This record gives sequence, structure tokens and C-alpha cells, in this order.
Amino acid sequence: MIKRLFEIDPWTVSTHHLDKDNRRLQESLTSIGNGYMGMRGNFEEGYSGDHHQGTYIAGVWFPDKTRVGWWKNGYPEYFGKVINATNFIATGIMINGEKLDLAIDSVENFELSLNMQEGVLYRSFDVTKKDTKIHFEFERFLSIKTKELAFMKVTFTILEGRADIQLVPALDGNVQNEDSNYDEQFWLEEARGNELDLAYLTTKTMPNNFDIPQFSVTTAMKNKLSVMTLPTLESEELKVRHKYDMTLLENKTISLEKAVAVVTSRDVAVEHHVEKATAILEEVTTNGYDAEKAAHIALWQKRWHQADVMILGDEEAQQGIRFNIFQLFSTYYGEDSRLNVGPKGFTGEKYGGATYWDTEAYIVPMYLSVTPQEVTRQLLVYRHNQLEEAYHNARQQGLAGALYPMVTFTGVECHNEWEITFEEIHRNGAMAHAIYNYTNYTGDTSYIEREGLEVLVGIARFWADRVHYSKRKAKYMIHGVTGPNEYENNVNNNFHTNKIAAWSISYALESLENGEKTILNKLAVTKEEQEKWQDIIDNMYYPYDEELGIYVQHDTFLDKDLTPVSQLAPEDRPLNQNWSWDKILRSPYIKQADVLQNMYFFPEMYSLEEKERNFDFYEPLTVHESSLSPCIHAILAAELGKEEKAVELYARTARLDLDNYNNDTEDGLHITSMSGSWLGIVQGFAGMRVIDGQLSFKPFVPSNWTGYTFKINFRDSLIEVIVDKHECIIKLIEGESLPIKINQEQTVLTEKVIVKL
Repeated sequence: MIKRLFEIDPWTVSTHHLDKDNRRLQESLTSIGNGYMGMRGNFEEGYSGDHHQGTYIAGVWFPDKTRVGWWKNGYPEYFGKVINATNFIATGIMINGEKLDLAIDSVENFELSLNMQEGVLYRSFDVTKKDTKIHFEFERFLSIKTKELAFMKVTFTILEGRADIQLVPALDGNVQNEDSNYDEQFWLEEARGNELDLAYLTTKTMPNNFDIPQFSVTTAMKNKLSVMTLPTLESEELKVRHKYDMTLLENKTISLEKAVAVVTSRDVAVEHHVEKATAILEEVTTNGYDAEKAAHIALWQKRWHQADVMILGDEEAQQGIRFNIFQLFSTYYGEDSRLNVGPKGFTGEKYGGATYWDTEAYIVPMYLSVTPQEVTRQLLVYRHNQLEEAYHNARQQGLAGALYPMVTFTGVECHNEWEITFEEIHRNGAMAHAIYNYTNYTGDTSYIEREGLEVLVGIARFWADRVHYSKRKAKYMIHGVTGPNEYENNVNNNFHTNKIAAWSISYALESLENGEKTILNKLAVTKEEQEKWQDIIDNMYYPYDEELGIYVQHDTFLDKDLTPVSQLAPEDRPLNQNWSWDKILRSPYIKQADVLQNMYFFPEMYSLEEKERNFDFYEPLTVHESSLSPCIHAILAAELGKEEKAVELYARTARLDLDNYNNDTEDGLHITSMSGSWLGIVQGFAGMRVIDGQLSFKPFVPSNWTGYTFKINFRDSLIEVIVDKHECIIKLIEGESLPIKINQEQTVLTEKVIVKL
């Protein structure tokens, strides 16, 4: 059942209703970020009702001691988590001696609007206190021009009466987390200063016992009031405030501009924080708020020029895909190779704010097309930089090679659910597949010949040690795993895991032929080792059922009670909120694509008939309770000509958060699955593939759409694809001519190609 709080609009997420019962959900959906930091859609003036205050800084986290009732050898020592940082938007407002608080106050003409085209959050309302009626307007953005900068502006007009107003812009470091460490604080004050022209607060993360550096963060503010009023300066532990007091008559308008600089020890030594923040804020003073806002909007326009997708005939879908692109780019745009894409981004604390395999499987295929090439390469560099830590993870399990983590900030595994952390090892194959995707799409072999080859060999060595040989079946097997379907744990011979393991070894073996000599010497892959790898490739076991003509999810899957999802009672859904874990594990229900994930990763390995048999068997058993699930099924359904199913699942992935499909968006947005809406259109409806380095398309328009348009960046060329009911037009906007295929017909794109549909 969907829950829709915001109006349908192609470029905004807007509401005229202050929904106090769903304030957390509103906060999630109006989150903003700039890749360096971000926050939920909290109110500047505060809110005493139920909500989730959250401000997060990329790469700033805390190692919390792993707490389990029964310790297992190989467990990580700590669980890494993002931590709530200084609330720098805080701007208290008193009206005639009463605090402005929308949890209590009645308001009129309320509007909350996230402008995705501009990257600016707006809010306005009228409030009456003690016979005084005031109109308020708020706006806020995190600059993508200068990553350390955040801006807030509040403007208010006295509509009726007169008012004693107090404005209190503040920096509040007295914050807690709302994840598993309820109300726990992670910050100590290191320094603070409070002057008329600059106030700052420096905090440092609590000490830890795991040799993880403590992070220091300095937040500094400059305030500009539109009238000449000097503030009262207040300071206490973990807080600094400026208080502006004034008396205003009817029709008087006042505005406060608050500029904030956030500097961390990740980039600047703590002794230089205030100096750095001061320099950043001085530039703001010179440029002015309006100029900074205009520069920010201009850079968003540049991003949209390359990445926008236009949908004709379906405004719900249009809003959905733009919302997803906006939130993805707000989370990560490749500026820092030390960072990656967290499943919640800057929108909440669930999943610890760390890096998962979602990036390689879901983000890389989209970012290759909609961002400059170096943005995706940074994601590969991130994993190469953590290769030694991946070797450490494997050693912790008594295995050779490199095991990339399920959850990480540093490359060391920091997740403490055994069945996920140490059984869901198919993620290692996703790392190899991302290197393949990058190389195949861009044609750039420089990475795979050097850094990428090191990663591939480390992964191959892990798989070669993790498999075991079954003498009874004369096959290599992998036991004790969790596949992509997390509703089954500790299974034997998960098809996708076995398949991607053999493929990863094969890709590493093939890549050795073109590796740079210095890298080959360093890796020292022996002839005997290569022969062992080839034997594993040739003799890997894949569960298969002849009667059904399907690949079996794991050895005993067909022994389950294979009752389709359609026969579940509505009150059972979602299962993870209504059933015990025991009942879920024994059920046949699939959380997300598993066998079908492999068919998405390797479409050329399977015939259409194989894909259809497997889709028809597994999709009816899939509950899509992972945000990563609908898009994979939508893409495969589109390829198989199952238009109704493709459109249904596309709608689910495009509006997963906007319509709160899984009833969990109040915890934060599902950032890493948001690429699914783009993939659903481009790889699904447009049928885009890159086979042996060549672009191909097989487009159609869903029956409820009139058409769609998107652009892709492919090998230094910018290409626009326009599809309607009658024809597909492919334009070369920038770059050299290149060969392409449309509906299996070979052609050359010079300026424009038109194909009738």
C-alpha cells in the first residue's frame, strides 16, 4: 500500500500540508546534500514533535564495539556507523515571548517544496501568535560550488499587528544518534569561539579502542541581518548562539542570511580549521548570498543537462526519476576517491552510512552514462585503495586472496550479522563485474592493466580457496553462503554465487594476458595456479532442474512449499515487518533478484528462452522487499516483452520512496537503489546494451507513456535518445561518429539516426 505525501510535479517535491503524523517521512523526502555533507529535511527553528534530527558528514564515522551474545571467530571487532553531527541549521525564533514550534502552532498557507532543478529547499507559512500574524519564508541549500558551504535564509513579514521577535542562529553540537545506540552521544567539545563576525564550534569524536582516528569537525557561521541590530553572544558547552532582538510593526519585512562552513580533519589539520573556515566565509561575504545561490543553481543545471530524463505522458514517473537522480547526485559525484555511495546517503542512520556492494551492482552502470568518466573511475579507485584491507578480511576467515567487505568505511569489514557479513560473499564478484563494466563501456584499458588486475587476482585467489571439490559429483562447490536473496541463509551452491565466482576467476585469467609487466611480476601468478583456476572454471557446479528447465537458486530450494506471492494475505506484507525470521527463512519467498540477478549481470550468457523460463518461475515468488529488487525484474521483463510487468515494477522502483512502498522511508531514502529507475528506462524500455564495446538499442514506449528522452555519455560522445510511439531518434550532440545497433540493425551514428518503430 502506497503512502503519498507530496504533490505530483515534474521538478518539485511539494506539499501544502504539514503532516505531523508523518513528519519523519517528510524529513526523509526533503533531504539535501552535496556529496560532502547532507541532512534530513529538518526545520531550522526546531520541532518538539516526533521527528528525526539528522546532519551527516561524508567519511566521518565511529567504530562501535561489536556486541553479540555468542562470539564467533572471525567476527569484526567493531561495527562502523555514521554519526549525527552538529546541527548547524539551528535558528530559534521567538514571537512575543513564545517559541515558534510547528508541532504546536497552527499555521496557514503552509508549503514545503524541494526544487530538484535548483537543489534548493523552500518552506513558507503564516502563523498567528498573540494577535500578531506573520508570514515566514525559509530557503536552504548545500553548495555544490564550494563543498564546505551551507546556506540558510529566513524572511518574515508582519501581516497584522506588531511583534517582539528574537532570532537565534546557533551551532548545536549536543546531538545524538537514533540508530542502534539510541540517544548515545559521540562528540566531545574541542574548542569554541563566538564573535560578532564569526562563531565556531569544534568537536571531536569520542576515543575508541580500535586504532581508528578520531575525527575533528569545525562548524563556523556568519550571520547577516537585513537591519542594523547587534546580537547578544551566548556560549556554553557544545553550543554557540547569536541572539537578535527587535520590535517590528505591521508590513515590516526582515531577513536573516546564515552561511556555514564545515571543515573536517579528513582534509585540514585541526589547528588550521578556524583559519580555513574563516577564509571560506570571507569569500561568501564578498560574493553575497544571491551570487552563491546562482552559482549553485548553475552547476545543478550543468548536471541536469547531461543526466536529465524526460518522460511524456506520465508525470508520476517523471517526478520519480528526477527525484532519484537528484538524490543520487546529492550523495555522490566523484569528487573524493575516499568516499562511496551509502545506501541511505545523508538521509538517515540505518545501514550505518557505510559502503555496500550496491555501488558496483547498481550505481556504476548508471554513472558510466550520466557523469564524466572519471566519476565512475573514482569508485574503482576506492576499492583498489582498500585492497590490502580486503586481504585482511579474507585472512580473518582463514582464506587466501581478497574478500571485499559487505559493509565498510576503510575496507575492513565492520558489519556484525554473520549470515550477511561472511556468507553473502557474492559481493566479491560484483567488484570484478564493475571493472568489466567500466572497461567494456569506456574502452579505457589502463585501469584493468594495472590497478584493476591486482583487484581481480586478489578476488580470484579468494574464490579458488573458498570453493571445495566434491569427489562424489566431481564438481567444485561453494557451501554455507547467503545469495542476493537475504531471506535464505547458510545455503549450499547458490547459483548466482557459484556462477559469479567462476566468471570472476575466468575474467582474472583472461586479464593476465594484457597486464603490465611490473604488475604481473608483482602478482606472480604461477602456471600451476592458473591451471587450478581453469579447472575450477571448467568444473564448477550449477544447480539445474531438467524438468522445469531452470537454474535452481540453491541445492534444496525446490523442496520448499512453492506457493506464489499472489496467495499471501495482504496483512502478511511486508513479510519482514509481520513474520518471524524463522518463518521467512523456511518460506519460498525471495527478497530480491537472485538467479535473475545473474541473468541481468550477464545477459549474453543466456538465451531469451532461458531468461523467460527462469523469470516466469522466480518472479511470482519474489516479494520485492529489497529496494534493489524491482528494477532488475523490470529490465528483464522489458527484454522479454512483458510490458505490463515491466511498467508495474518500473513504477515501484521509480517511486519507491516517494510513495513509501516498503513502509520504511521514514528511516531515510534508499539511495543506492535509486539508479534503478534510470536503468529501468535506459536498459529496460530503451534496451540499451554495450556488447563488445558497441552500443545497441531495442526501444519501445510503455503504453501509458507518449515517449521519453535521455542522454548518455559514451566514449567522449554525448548522445541523445528520443523515443515515441512511432520512431526512435538517436542524435550525436558531441563527439565523433560511432557504430551502433538499433533493433539488431547495424548503422553508423554521424549526426542523427531515425528508426521507425
